[in-house]
Amino acid sequence: MTDDVLASQLDYYRRRAAEYDATAYGDLEAARARIERIVGDFAPSGAVLEVACGTGMWTQALAGAAETVTALDAAPETIAIARERVRADNVTFEVADVFSWATTARFDVIFFSAWLSHVPAERFGEFWRILRGLLAEGGRALFVDEPAEIRDKETYVPGADGIVERRLNDGSTYRIVKNFIDPERLEQQLRDLGWTVRLRRDPAEWVWICGDAMPR
Repeated sequence: MTDDVLASQLDYYRRRAAEYDATAYGDLEAARARIERIVGDFAPSGAVLEVACGTGMWTQALAGAAETVTALDAAPETIAIARERVRADNVTFEVADVFSWATTARFDVIFFSAWLSHVPAERFGEFWRILRGLLAEGGRALFVDEPAEIRDKETYVPGADGIVERRLNDGSTYRIVKNFIDPERLEQQLRDLGWTVRLRRDPAEWVWICGDAMPR
């Protein structure tokens, strides 16, 4: 079932690419200002890996702070939009799934926005082991995602915990993974996996959890 849902999830984001910015961000200028503020608070530097970069809104801000940015996304349609948006010389885009991506590079920072909640519960530990292997000594994983108290905005599939149904503007429907962030539970999960993590709430304009994690 997980493989089928992950295939549906990728198809959903590939087909949503053209409408993603309008439906996810709305006012792009306001979104850019919020993104720049959050990235500024994180203060990423050195070599940065961005997982699930989408249409490049966060990539643009990361490029202004980092020495280099390697931005991954499994959807070629979103990568195409991101490449048009971000033309900085220090950014490299790759169409890739982080679970199967291979590299000898190590990164000072790994960043992901609204991605952790799309990782299936049974692959949570695997995901963080992959991140640990990609980080340079002293590196950090930085992330933002949505908290559990807004989970009612989604339509959950009956009898399928963590799977929701979403509809695109053309009326087509898809099933995707969506595990909203419970801060206390996430902190315990990461401690159990050998990470030190600090979580905070973003101010009210975006109801997000911001995380800064380091492997012990």
